[in-house]
Amino acid sequence: MEKPQHLDLNGNPFELSSFTMKEIYDAIPPHCFKPSTIRSLAYVVRDYFYLSTLVYLAVTYIPMIPYSPLRFLAWTTYTVLQGFVFTGIWILAHECGHGAFSKSKKLNWTLGLIMHSFLLVPFHSWRLSHAQHHKATGNIERDTAFVPKLRDEWIKEHLGENVSDNLVELAELAEDSPISALWHDIVHQLFGWPGYLLFNLTGQKYGGAKGMRISHFYFGKDSVFYKENELGLIILSDVAVAVMIAALIVGGRLFGSWNMLVLWFVPWLWVNNWIVAITFLQHTDATMPHYSNSTWNFARGATATIDRDLGFIDTHLFHDIIGTHVCHHLVSTIPFYYAGEASVHIRRVMGKHYKADTKTPFWTAFWRNQRSCKFVEESKGCEGSGVYMFRNLHSTPDGKVNPKVSKDIVSEKSDNRDEMKSVLSSSINIDARRRLSQSAQLRANLPILAEA
Repeated sequence: MEKPQHLDLNGNPFELSSFTMKEIYDAIPPHCFKPSTIRSLAYVVRDYFYLSTLVYLAVTYIPMIPYSPLRFLAWTTYTVLQGFVFTGIWILAHECGHGAFSKSKKLNWTLGLIMHSFLLVPFHSWRLSHAQHHKATGNIERDTAFVPKLRDEWIKEHLGENVSDNLVELAELAEDSPISALWHDIVHQLFGWPGYLLFNLTGQKYGGAKGMRISHFYFGKDSVFYKENELGLIILSDVAVAVMIAALIVGGRLFGSWNMLVLWFVPWLWVNNWIVAITFLQHTDATMPHYSNSTWNFARGATATIDRDLGFIDTHLFHDIIGTHVCHHLVSTIPFYYAGEASVHIRRVMGKHYKADTKTPFWTAFWRNQRSCKFVEESKGCEGSGVYMFRNLHSTPDGKVNPKVSKDIVSEKSDNRDEMKSVLSSSINIDARRRLSQSAQLRANLPILAEA
């Protein structure tokens, strides 16, 4: 009998990695571990030069454009470009948080606090929780960011607590309508990052902790993120963010709310978009594994990431955070300007376990993975292995529509369809039915259920 295999969402076999972190460290040239303070500071100066130049050009020349449609286009262009620059500054603060900016902890913490507070990020709060993410990447029991749900958890959340098997089968025929999915993505992209900082959205459950305890801004002793001796740093981060908010309010009164809206707030929304999209795609892919605590180790978790390509935007403005993320998770103290070189050597050790998708356009991959990578579960026959791969309700691991609930089967078996109608009409499934797209209900010849 053929031994069961772990299969990714594309139906390709997945094998556990066996290389060690010592092999990784030994393969990297020694100079890659040594940050240059002068070089790092030069990138800070460069990015703030970009920022100030864009502001100067915008406030000086855009108001002189005589036609309002062209002015709107010019302001839109400004916000997009400034969003790139703001994101680059966020990434430099991220370097400070890892100690990859300089050998000086004082300089790392000072500049990181300034740059992240400018973007309303509580630097030390994020730094400490982000360190937990790096220590447990890919561990579904301990990771802190973009923790995927198991199949049963996902079904309960999206289809209701008392959902029947028949309704789950009907859901396997359905996909969220593109308009609904697009709206969800827009809201998630703009406000997902603040939602994570404030409410721990997509984060670990922490034993069901709720309220302020799961907020990055909370400085109580019962915080799920921090130790008591770290709370002073949390308060400092909160104060720095409060100072920035006060500065924005004063700026609005001095220069006008509209100016602050287009000069800072809209680019800040672009930062939210980029941080969520980048992080999501670094840790979500049809080929990506997750592990239980018993199967996980640091090397396996650190390689549960994937490199992608965003061209000049990534290599120049985003400091190569997209194209060298596997290296970053293996050794997060390597400065970004050495990460490309280190990645070449790391790939030789990792071999087939190194993951990259440089062919799929960035936003194409984002849309595809948002739609297909819904939850994780163990492959058939591998139950108890502690290896979880992405799945969804619509496809088998070979990428085909699940045959047991194909449209033909449902249409040919009217008694089964009638049973589904009965199930969907029952009171216990009324909430679940609202969660299905209208297209799904139409496919089963069900009357459209209006929103309550």
